[in-house]
Amino acid sequence: MKIKLQRYKDVEGANISKVVMVFEDTETTSCDGLKEILRCIKEEKHFSGKKNEIYTLTNVENNRVVKSILIGLGEYKHLSIDLIRNVSAKVMKEITAQKITNVAMYIDQFTSNTPELIKAMTEAILMSAYRFDKYKSEKVSEVLKEVTLVVNNEADINVLMDNVKEGHAVAEGNLLARELVNEPANILTPAELAERTVTVGKNCGFEVEIFDRKEIENLEMEAFISVGKGSANEPKLIVMRYMGNPEDKNNILGFVGKGLTFDAGGYCLKTAPTMWQMKTDMGGAGAVIGAMSSIAKMKIKKNVVAVVAACENLISGTAYRPGDIINTMNGKTIEILNTDAEGRLTLADAVTYIIRREGASKIIDIATLTGAVGGALGNVVTGVVSNNDELYSKLEAASKKCDEKVWRFPAFDEYKALLKGNNADLANITAPVGGGAITAGLFVGEFVEEKPWVHLDIAATAFSEGTPNKEYFTKGATGIGSRLLYELAKID
Repeated sequence: MKIKLQRYKDVEGANISKVVMVFEDTETTSCDGLKEILRCIKEEKHFSGKKNEIYTLTNVENNRVVKSILIGLGEYKHLSIDLIRNVSAKVMKEITAQKITNVAMYIDQFTSNTPELIKAMTEAILMSAYRFDKYKSEKVSEVLKEVTLVVNNEADINVLMDNVKEGHAVAEGNLLARELVNEPANILTPAELAERTVTVGKNCGFEVEIFDRKEIENLEMEAFISVGKGSANEPKLIVMRYMGNPEDKNNILGFVGKGLTFDAGGYCLKTAPTMWQMKTDMGGAGAVIGAMSSIAKMKIKKNVVAVVAACENLISGTAYRPGDIINTMNGKTIEILNTDAEGRLTLADAVTYIIRREGASKIIDIATLTGAVGGALGNVVTGVVSNNDELYSKLEAASKKCDEKVWRFPAFDEYKALLKGNNADLANITAPVGGGAITAGLFVGEFVEEKPWVHLDIAATAFSEGTPNKEYFTKGATGIGSRLLYELAKID
């Protein structure tokens, strides 16, 4: 789909279908030809401009059917960037349903924050069009070919096209994350995830290095290796490097994504009805790969390294067991009380690697880690544990840029005390006293070696079985985290 910009004076009067955004508490519209019509429609109460309300006018111009779609924004005082994202996505679905191939979206009435609006609308237009139908015999064909964003007559088109470009890059990172998470585990093995990451790196402009099982063993990443021992598909350590600011080599932002391409739970087996969803247990990996693609495409002047410890947690004669005591790259020992608390084990070694071998000065780990986070926050907000107020504040600022909401959990010493093992330094689960999302995050925090660190638990936000809570998401993977990490890299 092509997205372009034109000034109002250059597009007005063209025989092209239009989208006009309308506030509930004003009759003004940027499209001159619709002002009187809109007034009449409001007076007749056919359309009021309430948020997400849609009304279509159909006309014939020069032997062509031309439609004007009105979409409500609600009251002006509630206008926000994410409202524009959601409304844009909703009207895109309506345009697709009406089989419109070319459309002009009028945004010239928004005289403030135009660059952010253009970026947000570009994101929404592209993200709302996504479908995962590659394995279906009958695929949904793309109807909409071109969207023209109509800006005010004084706008500098060349400058604003940079915002379209950024919106493209951010949306494509999100869609890459979704595509990876939606893939079935028989296709997306650790090796396949590694190969696709290599391809993304070549296409987008970042370095990728893949470590095989023997190399992982040589790194003494026993916790990571232990989780993958039950699978015939060997683990892969995926390392991505983007050095956008070589003059500041000591300042490296480190992303660590959980990469369980399938998690059956090991000997602490998951229940059958929802086990199919465990193909999504690499949602953190998808997020960091998507973020790295966006960062590299936009040539952000920052140094960013990302690590994914990719493996499968299955059952076999070689699988690790409850009661095992294993070592870590860090040197701390872990007593395995539950083989389904595996993600924190892979993250522990990946965090140690990114600090000791890649020199990361700040760490963000992102993982579909616990069911407890959904019990605490539902599927609207990502739970966060952090040891650094400044880094968390930057994350919060980034979340407001992309409206991927975050909420910081407490990290009191009383929670940390629960991590101690009876027969080893740490236990991989705590007694059933609640706070599981907190203690799981703090377990990872035991390996950050006092570096500024943020942990993101996306177990409840990375995938939607029903109706997603954003118009620009679709059923299935949401790609949560990719846009958030990109915005953080820009800020940090």
